[in-house]
Amino acid sequence: MTAWLAVLVPLLVMFFALGMERVESRMRESTVRQDELDELLERPRPDEVRALFRQGTVRALELFRLRNRGGRRGTRRSKVSP
Repeated sequence: MTAWLAVLVPLLVMFFALGMERVESRMRESTVRQDELDELLERPRPDEVRALFRQGTVRALELFRLRNRGGRRGTRRSKVSP
């Protein structure tokens, strides 16, 4: 019984470490830059706030990046009185 534990415990620890490495790599890829998040929170638009609330940071930052690139269709411009 002790021999099985001596073999089984290190194998379990190794598989756990490999699994956690995969989780960590996925988290590293999905992280956002702090300066982008700060800029989003300083000047949010209603659709970005809605996306942040309903779908999370990643979707809100996608909308923010589209706005900064100017690649968004149907953007509303505020009317400036002369």
